[in-house]
Amino acid sequence: MSNGQIERIIQGGEDLFLQAGIKSVTMDDIARHLGMSKKTIYHFFNDKNDLVMALVKKKLIDDECQINSIIESSANVIEEMINMMKCSEDIFSRINPIVIHDLQKYHPEAWALFQNFKAEVLVKTLEELLTKGIQQGFIRPDIDVRILAKMRVNQVEMGFNASIFPVSQFSTWRVQYQLLEHFNYGICTIKGHELLDKYKNVHAQQLN
Repeated sequence: MSNGQIERIIQGGEDLFLQAGIKSVTMDDIARHLGMSKKTIYHFFNDKNDLVMALVKKKLIDDECQINSIIESSANVIEEMINMMKCSEDIFSRINPIVIHDLQKYHPEAWALFQNFKAEVLVKTLEELLTKGIQQGFIRPDIDVRILAKMRVNQVEMGFNASIFPVSQFSTWRVQYQLLEHFNYGICTIKGHELLDKYKNVHAQQLN
């Protein structure tokens, strides 16, 4: 049962963190939210930082699995990019930018895990994707794959920066969508643009 309880505590923490940020949520809040004693939570986690670390580790594993499954199930690089966009829509529409801010400021170990994942997994995966796209004729052969992969991954973080895009003025998802669309159209050949338009139209029709 302990694994089930750990999962439940992590999920309960995530629910509250997404609503209010990490700093303002206490272990008491999580215990109340779950109808569980605080003692039970402390049996599995030393403190809130320990819980945040476990949550970030779990999310990064989930994200990597999701990325790999999108790559395996897509017919070409453009389809991969569109599917990543759809997958991002769900993630970005739920993320509270305060969570990113609180991670950076109050949970440096967890933030370092995320930064490492960004460098080791996201940038590397994107480099491979761009290289494959050049070979398939969908991505411009004149781009510098290493520079643009790093730029794109860091753009996502910039989109969550509340000093650049205040939440009162900008929808987090809309910011991320615009940055991603700008990137996608900037790296594509004419052949890539045509396929991108085609997939986008199909996706738009599915939503209507």
